[in-house]
Amino acid sequence: MTLSDGECLVCFVARQLDEFGCNGTHRFASLYRDHVAPRATALIARLSTMGACCCDCEMFMNAYEPASQLWTRAHESVDSDDFDEWAYATPPRTMPPCETTRRGSTKPCANWQRVSRSRNR
Repeated sequence: MTLSDGECLVCFVARQLDEFGCNGTHRFASLYRDHVAPRATALIARLSTMGACCCDCEMFMNAYEPASQLWTRAHESVDSDDFDEWAYATPPRTMPPCETTRRGSTKPCANWQRVSRSRNR
């Protein structure tokens, strides 16, 4: 588990989950906090209020998603039989490199946005 210089919390946790999977705890968020932002003592409580109450992978189910500028655009087209076809916007298959944050921050980089509350209801 290596921390890249300037890597944001969310990119770090996503990268670690891709490599090691979730074990049902906040091990990667806690590791990040301990090494990069030790003053962020309320990080786990804050993640919990965002919906990531039990583990790291919940950050990507309930709290953060790829930023909208990274998604493919939704579009409508008409096929040869005059049927409307709709393609919904989709998240990127792979995330671009971290846009980085300042040392000591637990805020996500520009690659991430908060999941909208209306989507979670």
